[in-house]
Amino acid sequence: MMVKICGITNPDDARAAVEAGADALGFNFYPASPRFLPEDLAHRLLSELPPGILKVGVFVNEPADRVSEVARRLGLDIVQLHGEDIQWPEGLRVWRALRVSPGWNASRLDDSRAEAFLLDAAPSGIWGGSGMTFDWELARHPRAKVIIAGGLDENNVREAVRRARPWGVDACSRLECAPGRKDHARMRSFIREARAALSGETPC
Repeated sequence: MMVKICGITNPDDARAAVEAGADALGFNFYPASPRFLPEDLAHRLLSELPPGILKVGVFVNEPADRVSEVARRLGLDIVQLHGEDIQWPEGLRVWRALRVSPGWNASRLDDSRAEAFLLDAAPSGIWGGSGMTFDWELARHPRAKVIIAGGLDENNVREAVRRARPWGVDACSRLECAPGRKDHARMRSFIREARAALSGETPC
């Protein structure tokens, strides 16, 4: 099972997430986001990550060639694509982000171009990091790799996992002490709770 911490903007938060046991870190390349990370800073951050940590680039409504160029320059492992008019880059691992809203149609998870699907509750005009939750049972799927996001923290991740049975979980804004700055104690607690929930264990 996979635990991702998104919206990493600085080396201290990256190190703390890795030390706490995160599998993947998300780096936001959407300029309008309060967690936007310029490429020069991203290059330094990513170069310091240990092997085995998945480096996920977050993009919103970007052309496929732009996504491919950034992924190549920075050595991203995965691109996470948000937006209404997605262009699919070739030769890259893609996690497709989808909003779960009234009238949600689970057939959207049948798209074979995506390795996994990140389900969020962000309202129109907000691409992740809203802190809002959705009905986690809608994330259940017999085949697709589903990552649940949106409003997860150390207090609700166990219930989210129980109801959704996802492939992974992703947290961002509720683990922050300020936009783009993580609360390390809450992040450690979230990862510990997520690990225990995903494995069916009871944390110490």
